[in-house]
Amino acid sequence: MSRSPLSGRTEPTFAATLEGSIASRRATVAVVGLGYVGLPVLSTFHAAGFPVLGIDRDAEKIAAIDRGENYLAHLGTDLTLRLAGSSRYHGTADPTRIAEADAVLLCLPTPLGPNRVPDLGYLEGSVRALAPHLRPGTLILVTSTSYPGTTREIVAPLLAAAGWEPGVDVFIAFSPEREDPGRRDLPTAQIPRLVGGLDPFSGDLAEALLAAAFADVHRVASAEVAEAAKILENVYRAVNIALVNEMKPILERLDLDIWEVIDAAATKPFGFQRFDPGPGLGGHCIPIDPFYFAHRARQAGAECRLIELAGEINTAMPGQVVARVVRLLSEEGIAVAGARVLVLGIAYKRDVADVRETPAAEIIEGLAAAGLEVAYHDPHIPRFPRMRRHALDLDSIPLTPQALAASDVVLVVTDHSAIDWPLVGMHALRIVDTRNALARVPVRGRWVKA
Repeated sequence: MSRSPLSGRTEPTFAATLEGSIASRRATVAVVGLGYVGLPVLSTFHAAGFPVLGIDRDAEKIAAIDRGENYLAHLGTDLTLRLAGSSRYHGTADPTRIAEADAVLLCLPTPLGPNRVPDLGYLEGSVRALAPHLRPGTLILVTSTSYPGTTREIVAPLLAAAGWEPGVDVFIAFSPEREDPGRRDLPTAQIPRLVGGLDPFSGDLAEALLAAAFADVHRVASAEVAEAAKILENVYRAVNIALVNEMKPILERLDLDIWEVIDAAATKPFGFQRFDPGPGLGGHCIPIDPFYFAHRARQAGAECRLIELAGEINTAMPGQVVARVVRLLSEEGIAVAGARVLVLGIAYKRDVADVRETPAAEIIEGLAAAGLEVAYHDPHIPRFPRMRRHALDLDSIPLTPQALAASDVVLVVTDHSAIDWPLVGMHALRIVDTRNALARVPVRGRWVKA
């Protein structure tokens, strides 16, 4: 045992050794899961001077990085070229190489299973696979969004079952990801990090590691506080988006434009934050976290009616979009069966190639089920990727005057900057716009908002 310069407490020898490795940047940092969260985090620690190990079961991701190619286009090839050319980076699909790591960041998906129940299979499976190969004194940082208690009640027991004693020969903390794919004004290293440990030693080590790579680290009292804070961040957005999504059809009945109303309200310099309606939520967090929290609330014998209602409102939006397309065709005297609809944008947000939980998948399936012939154009996604719950055999078509004029309805799902909106306004006969994308261009055909 020794005295910790970080905490002033007597600490296990393993912790003191890891402290020294972190301070000297000799600690090897492994990132498990090289997706939208893991790859920029790996790059951040590499930029801070640490040797890094990227682990992903998809061997093609590892091979792409080795070639200097980036499968996440919004991050650019400079990132992967830096990694590929560095002796401090190694990538592998072999989980046994976790034995090389001093610190491990788990950046794994936490989706919803059937009946909107949390699915922690990726996280649990990775911990089970890695635990037998850890070295004594390893720091485990969970970054995957989940309900409060996941790190202590799920991750720690799995490590204990493999023979590791939390807080003694393995150290465990939670530090939620805060990635915003496509955002260019705030690099990952500049986004403040929260961190909470399962015990003081784990918290000290995790704080020290993150502070060596990130500009601003905010230590909280426990892993549970950090888990709950991450849930709150995303539930806050989900509830406010649900508010404007619910107002949108009501204001339409009153012959009022929700976007004009929001523009007016946003002139207030205090007490109001802008949220825009849309065709449904996408991305990994906002569509999922309300249901994670509701699940935890039920376990605790509590209700969270507002949060659950917000989740239901947002989940219903793709169906409302499909209904608006069908209604427009009926109003125009066009048979729904066999009508042609061109969907503009399938990514869940503007200017990225990210389709995680995209509402476009459910919308396209709903349109096809109603009998419409569906095509799509997305400048960032040439082919609709296979998803966990959707398999759409579609390729992006060129956006031409002929394609627009041949469509009975053009449906705007994602308002990418690269889409030629004046061209759409000039040649589309009918437009259902879920993003107010045509607000600043001339529109010759019928234009409705949904």
